[in-house]
Amino acid sequence: MEVEENAKHYLTINTPKGLYRYNRLVFGIASAPAIWQRAMDQVLQGIPHTKCYLDDIIVTGTDESEHLENLKRVLTRLEEYGLRANKEKCAFFKDSIQYCGHIIDASGLHKSPEKIQAVLQAPLPKDVTQLRSFLGFINYYSRFVPNLATVLYPLNQLLQKGQKWEWSVQCDKVFKEAKTLVTSDDVLVHFNASLPLKLACDASPYGIGAVISHVLPDKSERPIAFASRSLTSAERNYAQIDKEALSLIWGVKRFNQFLYGRKFTLVTDHQPLVAILHPKKGVSATAAAHMQRWALFLAGYDYDIEFKRTAAHANADGLSRLPLPGQETSEENAEYVNVHQIDCLPLTCKMIENETKRDPTLACVYEATLKGWKYTDKASLIPYYSRRHELTIHEGCVMWGVRVIIPKKLQSRVLDELHEGHLGIVKMKSLARSFVWWPGIYQQIEQLANKCHGCQQVQSMPQPAPVHLWEWPSAPWQRIHIDFAGPFLGLMFFIIVDAHSKWPEVFGMKSTSTSYTIDILRTLFARTGIPEQIVSDNGPQFISEEFQLFMKRNGIKHTTSNPYHPATNGLAERFVQTMKQSLRSMINDSGSLQHKLARFLLSYRNAIHATTSCTPAMLFMGRNLRSRLDLLKPDLSRHVRNHQFNVREGERRTLRQLSVGQTVLARNYRGPNKWLPAIVTAQRGPCSYTVRVADNLYWRRHIDQLRNTAVTTEQTQTQGLVGLPLTKEVPLEPQTVASPEATSPVSPTEMESTFSEASVEPGCSEYQVSSREESNNDRRYPQREHRPPDRLNL
Repeated sequence: MEVEENAKHYLTINTPKGLYRYNRLVFGIASAPAIWQRAMDQVLQGIPHTKCYLDDIIVTGTDESEHLENLKRVLTRLEEYGLRANKEKCAFFKDSIQYCGHIIDASGLHKSPEKIQAVLQAPLPKDVTQLRSFLGFINYYSRFVPNLATVLYPLNQLLQKGQKWEWSVQCDKVFKEAKTLVTSDDVLVHFNASLPLKLACDASPYGIGAVISHVLPDKSERPIAFASRSLTSAERNYAQIDKEALSLIWGVKRFNQFLYGRKFTLVTDHQPLVAILHPKKGVSATAAAHMQRWALFLAGYDYDIEFKRTAAHANADGLSRLPLPGQETSEENAEYVNVHQIDCLPLTCKMIENETKRDPTLACVYEATLKGWKYTDKASLIPYYSRRHELTIHEGCVMWGVRVIIPKKLQSRVLDELHEGHLGIVKMKSLARSFVWWPGIYQQIEQLANKCHGCQQVQSMPQPAPVHLWEWPSAPWQRIHIDFAGPFLGLMFFIIVDAHSKWPEVFGMKSTSTSYTIDILRTLFARTGIPEQIVSDNGPQFISEEFQLFMKRNGIKHTTSNPYHPATNGLAERFVQTMKQSLRSMINDSGSLQHKLARFLLSYRNAIHATTSCTPAMLFMGRNLRSRLDLLKPDLSRHVRNHQFNVREGERRTLRQLSVGQTVLARNYRGPNKWLPAIVTAQRGPCSYTVRVADNLYWRRHIDQLRNTAVTTEQTQTQGLVGLPLTKEVPLEPQTVASPEATSPVSPTEMESTFSEASVEPGCSEYQVSSREESNNDRRYPQREHRPPDRLNL
């Protein structure tokens, strides 16, 4: 795995030959395992029944066919990311495997014989360090032994701070008994989402324990895992009922990954908790604060609670009697989503009356309305003074007509009530005019609607930007547009269109790899020459290092369109539609697909194009394909200018402009949220911007994919933005963008300076429009262009 340039200095090593820096991630770096694990998770994401721990991958399935399909997908994914599997270390079609110190088979989870043998051969500890190492080895299999903490109690006492090391006969006996327990044949069953779950919890004066089990169809219970921990010094002072409740809460948190979102049964041997924490009964208002918090926490789960006597509750009771002191079993990190609750009653006239008397401004308005107004120039009273003849008092509230004037303290609650149905700004204002008013209410309504995350996410795309045309090349084959079409009629097509003449080239391809694409272009360039510029989308073939190297070696400027905005490469996209429509029309004609494609290309190349008013063959070859007559060539440059003028003047929309540092909403094509808040960092062209979505995460978006917003970056953190998956869409370093002037990767600052002089952004058509100043000038009448009369109709 390559290391970024700005991080290589952290990997500097000192050798007899001087200082050296690693270019790739090496063993021994503290964060290396986590970085590699994250990369592997992203490589294998989306493949079912597949798990990976560092470089160990498990692939399985519900049956043999699904297993083979998953295995094929894993190997394909590894090949796509340039990873290789060591064949000698691979094992296929195994009924049982050893993974992370355990044996996994169809029956469940077993202990590894090699690890057990190491435990049996462990020597007697000589000091606390050796004892702690032995207990750590034993506790690795604590999930298999429900009462292991009880057995290890004498050994755990030797680990207490200030305890004198004294290996007694009892310690020697416990040491041997622990080895015997760990070597047992107990099996933990696999978790099955279709089987009922039962969580049994118990507490003792010095510890708590929990057992999660499956209830099998024969009503027997099979354990999935055991867990226990010691109580802290403060928790030991709890009442017994609080300790029992604490064991329930700790057990639910410990096994949250199994319980959250599923129905399960809580089992306790403390009968009062059944009534206090019953999901269908509310906790008493006089209960202790921590008991109320625990009840509120359990309200987020779907559970039933039942009582079981201590004699029948031995599985959890044994765990709590002598738990592991000071050390919990490993817990999975989890995030909890709090559910909003009603924290206040609806507003009433009486509440408004009371707050009106407390509000300094409305108290003055109230007195002035009752006793008569005197002239005032106080800024806070001017809005009321101008309406003094329309103000009245009704039931202690100040009224403006039929509208109640709301005190400042209650205004936010009224705004939330107006926005309860997430109505638009117009409807919210209309609703407010019938009920409430205060100075600045309409501005606050607009701010609330613009800051509402839910409303922003469901709004439609912004109005499309005006058409920004490509500059028409002065000669054939200066700029070509390329794209892939298909699969169509069982075949992929490689499309190449000349921007000057509209001359198309179509190649049927069985493979769309980068090397095969380069071979097609190399063969074509041998006949037509090397173009100056190639425009493509962001397909993997076109952004690969091999393709970029091919462009540089041939002196070709490569321009890519904005991600998810195919209109930038509109010339190729439009030809794809025309080709598909024509081939569909010939589906009932005789002949092969290649024959039909040849007929279409011959007709298309010899037909007059709507943009140039000339045939592609005439502009590309200087003659029509089936004619020996020289045709009079029209004044193409003037015709194209007229066409550009008509397109520009016919487009009444104005181009939106965004400033650097402005907060916008960027269109998100991966994840549940369609719009993500971002900050504009650079303008890459008339319609192209670079925005920062998160730290070290930059997107390039067309103006149509950006929307003005009042959401701030601080609000982004509270909305829980999704962790985005790895993507090649946005590199961390600037790259060439869809601007015909971009010749090499430049920084955003250099791109802005280049754009300020002269830049063109690809739009949906092929020609150049006026300068930015002209396009941004709002005209109320069409611009005239004085030309001499064309009496010869040339």
